[in-house]
Amino acid sequence: MSAAMLAKWDEKQAIKWLMGLAVGLLLIGMTGKVGMIFALLLTLMLTGMPISIALGLTVMMFLFTMTTVPKETVALKLFTGIEKFEIMAIPFFILAGNFLTHGGVAKRMVRFATSMVGHYHGGLGLAGVMACALFAAVSGSSPATVVAIGAVVLPAMQKQGFPQRFGAGVITTSGALGILIPPSITMVLYSVSTNTSVGQLFIAGIVPGLMLATLLGITTWWIARKNNYPRQPRASWGERWKAFRDSVWGLLLVVVVIGGIYTGIFTPTEAAAMSAVYAFFIAVFVYKDMGLKDVPRVLLGSANTSAMLLYIITNAVLFSFLMTNENIPQNMAQWILDQGLGPIAFLLVVNVLLLMAGNIMEPSSIVLIMAPILFPVAMKLGIDPVHFGILIVVNMEVGMCHPPVGLNLYVATGITRMGITELTVAVLPWLLTMLGFLVLVTYVPQISLWLPRLLF
Repeated sequence: MSAAMLAKWDEKQAIKWLMGLAVGLLLIGMTGKVGMIFALLLTLMLTGMPISIALGLTVMMFLFTMTTVPKETVALKLFTGIEKFEIMAIPFFILAGNFLTHGGVAKRMVRFATSMVGHYHGGLGLAGVMACALFAAVSGSSPATVVAIGAVVLPAMQKQGFPQRFGAGVITTSGALGILIPPSITMVLYSVSTNTSVGQLFIAGIVPGLMLATLLGITTWWIARKNNYPRQPRASWGERWKAFRDSVWGLLLVVVVIGGIYTGIFTPTEAAAMSAVYAFFIAVFVYKDMGLKDVPRVLLGSANTSAMLLYIITNAVLFSFLMTNENIPQNMAQWILDQGLGPIAFLLVVNVLLLMAGNIMEPSSIVLIMAPILFPVAMKLGIDPVHFGILIVVNMEVGMCHPPVGLNLYVATGITRMGITELTVAVLPWLLTMLGFLVLVTYVPQISLWLPRLLF
């Protein structure tokens, strides 16, 4: 059996085992309608059905056979569920990210990052972490960050003699910063699910994002120093200034989005639209790495991604309606309070639950399904909604970097041609760093809340 076949077999077996375990736990530990709903959902997912369709079928089957909810109500929810103004930010951020990915912004950011930190141990690896943090601040997407930065950094690292595993581990995990450092599509989804301020979530993600980038950089430096990996010659201040001037147009997008929201010039949704227009302008007319003939292809790709996300949101809204109609979040909140669980124990349970969900679902689905269920419990326990949102986003970051459904792993596999099993071993040191950071963010809410409280 080849390594590729073995990796696929391992992945399929892991998914089936985890799904079977989840179904078993739900059937044993849950009773009544809660157990039936989740067992049905996981059974449909076990067949290989896309999560969005599994969600929709679960809701339809349950509503039409076990409740008296009028069909007209279901049809109305399908349309009103995506009427929220904040949802419009998602396609705009996706479009902005695609313009930046194809418009030469990534390679200029890598050049600037290399000039700043390339002379340290594992210089190109550190430059990869820094470039991922910078690109995350303008793209809002984790897979897009992995593709854009990985395509530039990984070939350069191989030429300099870095082990492939080292480069793959750096980019796969650092790319996850794309959903923590604002703007973030995942934060928008959490906001839509819980009616939390998108602006406050964006501001709250800045300090945790910079902290995680620093910790990933320290891990990279420590591994490189331990193994004596190559270093770049120290760049002069003139070279650094030139690299900064080349990349400044891309970096200014952060000022447009965060500055515009903070100063009240426009809302987060309007900021998303502005970022799309700005990204188009610099990609086509400033950097000129993308011609007008390439714009339709970028628009079509963005439309496809947006349609997929909006379809998931629509079905997740229906699922949330089913949960609320059956009083499941309220009953769950009361049950947890009756058990005497305080905020510390509850947050531990939430982390375990979300990390387990990350084994079988991608982040957008997890946020849209789990946030409406867990959010009422968190509010009753006095947990700040913004802190709870950042906690969920960090969990999603970890989930994107571990098998069997880690999106970043699959994206990195396409770039590095490594198998999932080999890549999983490669990301382990950085993944452990991210888990440690998750514990820190969970139990030190000031990390998430200090800046938004200062500004708002």
